[in-house]
Amino acid sequence: MVLPVRSIVLSFAGCPSMKPRILTVLLPVLAVSAPFAVTDTAGANERDRKFFESVEGEWVGPGEIVAGKYKGTKFTCTFTGSTPAGTIGMSLDGGCRVGVFTQKMSAKIERSGGNYRGTFMDGAAGKGLDVTSGNVDGRKVVFSLNRKQLKGAMLARLAGDDKMTVTVSVKVDKQMVPVIGMNLKRVDASAVGSVAQQ
Repeated sequence: MVLPVRSIVLSFAGCPSMKPRILTVLLPVLAVSAPFAVTDTAGANERDRKFFESVEGEWVGPGEIVAGKYKGTKFTCTFTGSTPAGTIGMSLDGGCRVGVFTQKMSAKIERSGGNYRGTFMDGAAGKGLDVTSGNVDGRKVVFSLNRKQLKGAMLARLAGDDKMTVTVSVKVDKQMVPVIGMNLKRVDASAVGSVAQQ
């Protein structure tokens, strides 16, 4: 059975209180259970800016659903990362392919009021997810995700100058459960930011 990536229904055996949830985006997120605050200092701003600049460019790679009804489903994604002018953050545009189906994917995250806010796809008001907070820590970034009763997190970690791993987790009965994993590789000649070179 070929599954459109955008509507992955997650159901967890042994969790009768966990109704099936719909994760409407397949993007770069590990187990995190609390909101993340970002210190509003010039040093933190520069650190964050360097991290986001280090993920600019073209990324491709495989992924897999690792929990729920569609556990074991494999897919391949292609993303273009960019940074917005005049603010700290990032945009991702591209798509993921499952079998013969390709689903367009997009995300926009920006620093706002001392924290990060943004959307995956068209946000929680549509068929996507809202980013409600975030934190950059060296070579990784973690974002809190929200869609009505669904709470989750996305972790993206630079595993080298041209490698990035992404894990998406959702909260089930007070525990964070990884549901999607991805391994992306840079395929363009974009300069890697100084954070990635350390």
